[in-house]
Amino acid sequence: MSPVLQTLADLVRINSVNSSYDGGPGEGEVAKYVRGFFEARGIETWEQEVFPGRPNVMARLPGKNPNRRLVLEAHTDTVSVKGMTIPPFEPEIRDNKMFGRGSCDTKAGLATMMHALASLKESGITPPCEVLLAAVVDEEYSYRGVVKLCEELKADAAIVAEPTEMRAVIATKGVLRCRIVVHGKSAHSSKPHLGLNAITHMARVIAAIEEDNTRMAALQHPLVGCGTCNIGVITGGVQVNFVPDRCAIEIDRRLLPGQRASDAVDHYRQLLRSLEGITAELEEPLLLVDEALDTPADSAVVQTATQVLDDMGLNAEPCGVPFGCDASKLSRAGIPSIVFGPGSIDRAHTADEYVELDQVEQALEFQRRFILSFT
Repeated sequence: MSPVLQTLADLVRINSVNSSYDGGPGEGEVAKYVRGFFEARGIETWEQEVFPGRPNVMARLPGKNPNRRLVLEAHTDTVSVKGMTIPPFEPEIRDNKMFGRGSCDTKAGLATMMHALASLKESGITPPCEVLLAAVVDEEYSYRGVVKLCEELKADAAIVAEPTEMRAVIATKGVLRCRIVVHGKSAHSSKPHLGLNAITHMARVIAAIEEDNTRMAALQHPLVGCGTCNIGVITGGVQVNFVPDRCAIEIDRRLLPGQRASDAVDHYRQLLRSLEGITAELEEPLLLVDEALDTPADSAVVQTATQVLDDMGLNAEPCGVPFGCDASKLSRAGIPSIVFGPGSIDRAHTADEYVELDQVEQALEFQRRFILSFT
């Protein structure tokens, strides 16, 4: 295997399932590997603690212009391995693909960024501006790694590694996750008229949300499509012979660029108030809020990416994706950002996750060329 593929295989072998999923060990061992990779090559590296034993790892290459900085960011955690049909931590290569948890999302992107810095250091090349690689934790759960990174970060551009099939992504959807609770009144199931059935009342709430989703589909963004709302969790009742006095759902609302989570919260509260005879509330605190990414097409990071992709004979047209990632947080910190990496989001989190090897090699070349072109 080439050096970048060997590093990818090493990363896949390390269990870095986020600690919030099924007792995962977290990112500590990957952090040690990444730091050791750079220390062995004489590249300045350090850790930024986020949680005990789960640090962000930073590596820096000085540039000719010390007043400009490019950030390469990739997350080190993965989702759960539950339900996988392949060995999750035994990287296997077949059909020009590497299989294993994290191979696509997003250890391939991380490996390409690591080797882009290493190749410049080995060649004795000083890039036009400082390059800061940030291997961060907790992207798959609550984004605390990139939030910590952004606390004091100043930079002129950022590339965030995610599987984008080698496209430069300039727009992503945001997300609002919240819990809606319906309150009823308990009673014996033999006399249901003495109670208020929270589950049947929730059925009306769900029907109203589904009707609202139909209206939402009419508003289209040119790069990411329409907003969506998915009801992913429902709980209610104590046992079958009780009239349930409580029912809750958790919703995942995807926001378009320009839409604010606070406006979506107000919208759903108004929807609940419009349902007569139902006592329902949208609970605080919200489960998760992340605004959308919307990087101007004429920004330097996009223009440089477009030129590099065109020079490589790849699709250079900027695009959008429906998923969210760390780029939106960097953008809100004032750092123009794009999302880029090998592999398809359709393979992320799957039972047989894999990444195409030729895309990994191309992504390394893209990262190297981008670093040398961004001035």
